[in-house]
Amino acid sequence: MTNAYNILNDPFLNKGTAFTKSERESLGLIGALPAKVQTIDEQATRIYDQDQLHEKGIDQRKFLMELFNTNRTLFYYVIEQHIEELMPIIYDPVIAPAIEEYSEIFMKPQGAAFLSIDNPGEIEASLTNAAGGRKIKLIVVTDGEGILGIGDWGSNGVNISVGKLMVYTAAAGIDPREVLPIVLDVGTDNQTLIDDPLYLGEKHARVTGDKYYDFVDKFVKIARKVFPDVYIHFEDFGRDNATKILNKYRKEIPVFNGDVQGTGIVCLAGVLGVLNISKQKFSDQIFLTFGAGTAGMGIANMMYREMLVEGMDPEEAKKHFYLVDKQGLLFSDTPGITPEQRPFVRERSEFVNADELTNLEAVIKTVHPTVMIGTSTTPGAFTEKAIKEMATHTERPIIFPISNPTKLIEASAEDLIKWTDGRALVATGVPSDPVKYNGVTYHIGQANNALIYPGLGLGVLASKAKLVTDEMLSAAAHSLGGIVDPNEKGASVLPPISKIRIFSDKEAISVAQTAIDQKLATPNITDAKAATENIKWIPKY
Repeated sequence: MTNAYNILNDPFLNKGTAFTKSERESLGLIGALPAKVQTIDEQATRIYDQDQLHEKGIDQRKFLMELFNTNRTLFYYVIEQHIEELMPIIYDPVIAPAIEEYSEIFMKPQGAAFLSIDNPGEIEASLTNAAGGRKIKLIVVTDGEGILGIGDWGSNGVNISVGKLMVYTAAAGIDPREVLPIVLDVGTDNQTLIDDPLYLGEKHARVTGDKYYDFVDKFVKIARKVFPDVYIHFEDFGRDNATKILNKYRKEIPVFNGDVQGTGIVCLAGVLGVLNISKQKFSDQIFLTFGAGTAGMGIANMMYREMLVEGMDPEEAKKHFYLVDKQGLLFSDTPGITPEQRPFVRERSEFVNADELTNLEAVIKTVHPTVMIGTSTTPGAFTEKAIKEMATHTERPIIFPISNPTKLIEASAEDLIKWTDGRALVATGVPSDPVKYNGVTYHIGQANNALIYPGLGLGVLASKAKLVTDEMLSAAAHSLGGIVDPNEKGASVLPPISKIRIFSDKEAISVAQTAIDQKLATPNITDAKAATENIKWIPKY
């Protein structure tokens, strides 16, 4: 094949119509492109205008993915210019239908590695082939079992790895040449996929038990062999596996789980933002987690650890937490309690009406939460009656319905503001438009871990941290403070996506500094700000 063909088909080398005349001569591109030489700004205007002609949502994403597959620099330049508008298109919520339709709309693998449990001997070759000689520093890996709020999507889940890495680059400047999306294809329990003739993954039930964990372990060890010091981000693993896998590796190598830790960090940042507005104390809050799965328990643990940081006794701190799932309030004798839930469950003897605490409203009426966070994926679960009950017991109810995608949210921001007469302090897991109520415009923060994991990752990579510690996670949450003016009427509890580059930089420096202070950074890295600036990638030719 000609040099021109190879260059124009390599998304990391291709500049398209921006190749200068001298470049076209030296690279053998004369006659392979139209005569007009465009600037990146001219290209970006053309791309954005074309994208606007497509129907909003999945069609826009398909068009942008064509650009992603063709020219990575231009793709990220366009995203950077319109980050608030296009982030929901490349990531959440449009990523959900893109995952559901992955096999049907498949065009290119987008540089991902597909690792099958049926062929564990091919892991090293697969990673090497997918990297294509690139020096990989960051991996996002999923097994597709717990995708967003939509469940088991098997190898289609690779799209969540692709999308997460897009956000790492768009939000924090992680070099796209140094990242690798991966799916561990261990089968699927989604019968619709198994019956679908177009499904591209392994068509058998999910492999579980020792064989599954051995496969994960083999992947981790080989990934660290092929890419020394790589930072591994686990995403959307199932409820029974996510925390177990994270805990196995987090004291050995730099790893992160977006569901267990990322959601917890951003919710902690949101609560800290709320308290800047309400002027209340963190240690006075009563937390109700509605949905006690992977994300819910990650949130509870993050809030609990923050109480310990503030000096509270561990046993006293646990009394500030209530877990509610489909059975109602979780007690120590509730069947099926997980190891993650166990420290926070309550005793029936604490309540004279324990047998009645089988629904959200009854629990709210009994325990009087000041903070309620929804990760249940139960649409409409935060009813008007339940919210009004909560609002009768606290002046500024803190309510975060963060289930996604949009169709699974527990309540809309507009309803929460209206039902509490403007007193609720709200963040949602999906983008929400500002709410106008009684002459005030309420800006709704997005409690999506896309706000937090890019800056955290940049800080980890900049410091070359050996581990990702609780102190680094806490530093990430606290770093978001001071960006939003808490004295502004209707102020958001979290900074807006439009400022994601600003607060990702601030967060990265804070995380890197914490790694340095804990002596977990590479010894020659002593200046967190300089280290962060040195590794940032900018989309330019």
